[in-house]
Amino acid sequence: MQIPTVTVKDVSIDAYLLDVREDDEWAAGHAPGAVHVPMMEIPQRMAEVPQDRDVVVVCRVGGRSGQVVAYLRQQGYDNVSNLDGGMMSWAAAGKPVTTDDGRAPSII
Repeated sequence: MQIPTVTVKDVSIDAYLLDVREDDEWAAGHAPGAVHVPMMEIPQRMAEVPQDRDVVVVCRVGGRSGQVVAYLRQQGYDNVSNLDGGMMSWAAAGKPVTTDDGRAPSII
């Protein structure tokens, strides 16, 4: 299966960012406005993933998010794409990264 990907510069302003990293990775730093659903919780929480707008799935570098995109596509979600390079590319492109507790953000 071909995994649709999108580059950081091509992520639309109204895209739903679905961060599938683990809790510690999310806590260290994430994109503002992203929604956190760890990869292993996707099957139980699929109903939370919108089907009426673009969904960009993100992890650290793109491997896990690519697997989630493939899974969601198999479940009939045709609006999901993988963020090429993940949060590493997001941060490298100068996009904002935040934390929920006020610490300086980092990508781990």
